[in-house]
Amino acid sequence: MTAKDTADAFTALIKTGDFDAVGERFWADDVVSLENGDGPMARVAGKDAVRAKGEWWAANHEVHGFEVEGPFVNGDQFAVVFRMNITPKQTGERVQMDEIATYTVRDGKIVEERFYY
Repeated sequence: MTAKDTADAFTALIKTGDFDAVGERFWADDVVSLENGDGPMARVAGKDAVRAKGEWWAANHEVHGFEVEGPFVNGDQFAVVFRMNITPKQTGERVQMDEIATYTVRDGKIVEERFYY
């Protein structure tokens, strides 16, 4: 599976909103997830840790809507644009969040994801 094949399949699945299935299908066991900024989830390594990070995010945000644009492929990497209408449960303030995510692919699996917002 090429990076483009992975990017196309990943993006098609993520557009369905089944984020758990996306991770299980596409994350490598040694995946690294990097957020913009500091904090306990700025760098998370390993499939279980990245899964836990996603579970934390889902438990702490109400998603009212989301859009996905892409993928945009370059070699073994691809980018996706996310536009989300969310309410962080901590603040209760509804916000529009735009984010760019880049993914690095090895052997059909995502080995690194980076988020820019």
